[in-house]
Amino acid sequence: MADQAKPRGNAKTKGGGKVKANAKAAAKAKAEAEAKASAKVNGKAGARTGTRAGRNDAPAADAKDLPLIEDIRLLGRILGETIRDQEGEDAYELIERTRQLSVAYRRKDDATAGKAMNRLLEELSPEQAVSVIRAFGYFSHLANIAEDRHHIRRRKAHEAMAMARRDAGAKPPASQDGSLARSFERLADARVRPGEVARMLAGAYVSPVLTAHPTEVQRRSILDTERTIADLLAQRESLASDTERAENEALLRSCVTQLWQTRMLRFTKLTVADEIENALSYYRTTFLTQVPRVYAELESRLGGAAVAPFLRMGNWIGGDRDGNPNVNAQTLELAVMRHGETVLRHYLTEVHQLGAELSMSRLLVGVSDEAMALADRAHDTHGHRQDEPYRRALVGVYARLAATLRHLTGTEALRHAVEPADPYDDADAFLADLRTIESSLRAHHGSALIAPRLAPLIRAVQVFGFHLATVDLRQSSDQHEAVVAELLAAARLHPDYASLGEEERQALLLGLLRDARPLRVRDHAYSALANQELAVFEMAARVRAAFGRETIRHYIISHTETVSDLLEVLLLQKETGLMRGCLDAPTSTAALIVVPLFETITDLRNAEPIMKAFYALPGIEALIRRSGAQQDIMLGYSDSNKDGGFFTSNWELYRSSTTLARMFDGLDGITLRLFHGRGGTVGRGGGPSYQAILAQPPGTVNGQIRLTEQGEIIGSKYANPEIGRRNLETLVAAMLEATLLAPARSAPTAFLDAAEALSASSMDAYRALVYETAGFTDYFYASTPISEIAELNIGSRPSSRKTTRRIEDLRAIPWGFSWGQSRVTLPGWYGFGSAVRAFVDRDPGKNLALLQKMHRQWPFFHAVLSNVDMVLSKTDLGIARRYAELVPDRKQARKIFATIEREWALTTQALADITGATERLAANPSLARSIRHRFPYLDPLNHLQVELIRRWRLGQQDDRTRRGIHISINGIAAGLRNTG
Repeated sequence: MADQAKPRGNAKTKGGGKVKANAKAAAKAKAEAEAKASAKVNGKAGARTGTRAGRNDAPAADAKDLPLIEDIRLLGRILGETIRDQEGEDAYELIERTRQLSVAYRRKDDATAGKAMNRLLEELSPEQAVSVIRAFGYFSHLANIAEDRHHIRRRKAHEAMAMARRDAGAKPPASQDGSLARSFERLADARVRPGEVARMLAGAYVSPVLTAHPTEVQRRSILDTERTIADLLAQRESLASDTERAENEALLRSCVTQLWQTRMLRFTKLTVADEIENALSYYRTTFLTQVPRVYAELESRLGGAAVAPFLRMGNWIGGDRDGNPNVNAQTLELAVMRHGETVLRHYLTEVHQLGAELSMSRLLVGVSDEAMALADRAHDTHGHRQDEPYRRALVGVYARLAATLRHLTGTEALRHAVEPADPYDDADAFLADLRTIESSLRAHHGSALIAPRLAPLIRAVQVFGFHLATVDLRQSSDQHEAVVAELLAAARLHPDYASLGEEERQALLLGLLRDARPLRVRDHAYSALANQELAVFEMAARVRAAFGRETIRHYIISHTETVSDLLEVLLLQKETGLMRGCLDAPTSTAALIVVPLFETITDLRNAEPIMKAFYALPGIEALIRRSGAQQDIMLGYSDSNKDGGFFTSNWELYRSSTTLARMFDGLDGITLRLFHGRGGTVGRGGGPSYQAILAQPPGTVNGQIRLTEQGEIIGSKYANPEIGRRNLETLVAAMLEATLLAPARSAPTAFLDAAEALSASSMDAYRALVYETAGFTDYFYASTPISEIAELNIGSRPSSRKTTRRIEDLRAIPWGFSWGQSRVTLPGWYGFGSAVRAFVDRDPGKNLALLQKMHRQWPFFHAVLSNVDMVLSKTDLGIARRYAELVPDRKQARKIFATIEREWALTTQALADITGATERLAANPSLARSIRHRFPYLDPLNHLQVELIRRWRLGQQDDRTRRGIHISINGIAAGLRNTG
């Protein structure tokens, strides 16, 4: 599995004409800078690829990709040798033959090779099929590691190139790069001063929120080994001798062997506790160390000005009860406790290391009175440290942290220089001690000692506190309604709350919010549902008191459809002590922000009217102002897409954001923060975060944004610490530009009208297929591995809200995941082609020109088309047709697949007509490169998955066949990367 395609040269570009002298000078400067930067970053990697690169005869234009090709070859060779050693020569030859046929079919369009591959795979025994699937599955994993390394390599090359061009007096090129460096260049070009940036950041809030959803197919054992491989691959770039490189390769071989001998799949379904631990692994490897580095980069670019802690982490795991009966008060407590233990142990380790480093003697350097007092309070009598005040002070700090760990989590620190002292009351008290040490060092010639460890620790405490991340609570509105109805009936306030109209509900709820008396009747036997839901609210109050107010701040209401949905949650807060005082009391406050989640197309259209009516109720606006003057509103990408299709979902999200921002402009002093429920796939709001944030309507970001990170995307973004930091920087950079550089005015009316027309036609086409075509549900269940996915042990949440086969009841996540596996990726593009055809046909010359103008000038429309381009690049109707052959009703299958093919052709043509690009990913060469390298190795997984599903559904339901299907799902998810 070591060969790779010969890198292809770049397509010819249009140009010509006279070149002025200054243009020649700029070109010369650019060439010199690029040569210098390329030599600096790629020199060693290029040198080591000499022999293989010569055989590739690669065009010079693609030389930058040679290190990637070499890394993939190295890992592929080691995998192949491991398979030969572990499975034998016959197994190796079978896998190699499959690889050769797939490459020939994919890259040379060799139909004979394709038929030969299909025959070969159809004849495999279950044991052989599993072996081939594991081989190509692990190759996808290893290719991901190599690509991640190359992404870091190219990012450094671009940064070095930009610096070299600036040194040469040339302007760095314009780019869609989401780095902080580029963003500050754009801010400087727009004459936005550093002081203005710092003032904006003082009130900003950016928060990626990790969620657990049933598409995370990776085992943590696999992830840990892959992190080790990534580290070893990175080390190779600095190894000079053959001996060092041989030792490194031996370690890589050991890791690949470990992977091959480790099962990919779990024997049991993930529990919520498992999901909590999986998420915490990203904090230990990335967030706790890399978030402070993002702040340090910002402060450096602001000339050393202090930056307020605006970038914070969020989590749903352990608090998201919507549709997951396994989440309750106990999982919430577990999540908060494990968060606290993780961050406190990080602090303990850093304080211990800091004590080893700050060995200053009072005989040689001064120390402040405050730092001496801190040292004396430690009661450290060890003779060797009596002249080392910082060490003694940190011994005392460590002892108090150890006591805090014991007090909050019931666990013990690993070491004790002195007995655990009084615990810290809160993170601010710990921070104050660190500040005391910092001030003393700064005042006594020790400033150079602050940056390496103390400054990042101070920043970590500011950001993570003792709670690590804010845990969101979420539940469906119908569950709140049922609990409120039960409370009212038991208290004899109303026998049938559910029968009331909306106005009657509002009047009753407002009256209860003004009443100081509790609703619960002592000794009444409430239902399990009521007890469980109230227990969650009560647990939230307890952990907030212990770990701080930021521990739990948001309560998200799924399926918000009425104002009473919001009032019910306020009433439940009042009942459990989270709301202090009555609604009309001048000092009343609500601890949790009531966050409506608008999900379907209808919900999105009703979002602004619902919020406007909510704020018009007497006492509501005043309560929110007293409670922090913040209003989060969550917008659902997944269900709106499943409801109305890709373009309509995006357009309704855009419209809803615009109307909500306009409404809150009239509520002076209340901050609107939109929370974007994005998934991994484009059909669920995925795609490049930088581009997505810049495509938000003017006035809707304003320094405030939360967004979910889900499924495989969490691993691809944050498993590697350096890539994780780059992705965090991208969020910050996009927020800065969307806030400080975005146009003040909305898009032209002609653009908005065109989008509205496209949306209507797109939704009609989408719903005609998904909801109005007879037999479509049966087609979906038969032509995708949805049923097999449901059997995988990949998440604690059920794949469907109800035990039906209705598309409406299926969760949007497995809906999108299944279409990705079958390489149709239908939720990411279907309906757009028909919409463009209908719009252009009304006035061909004028309307096509308008769409082309929208693509050039409107970030929203440009981002939509870019995402369609990306999705289509991962679509393969040839493979999809194989899945359609699984449908028992052949006539119906041919009819529906023909409809999908026609829409695909229309969408492909529409994209070409509007953008002018005749090839996929013309504007995204890095993704094009990725697909070129990996898809020939992904295709056999799809073909084998189809074959094994066919056997399984015909009755060959043995363990090997099932395991082969499930491993193929894992491998395809790894190969596509954004399947969550």
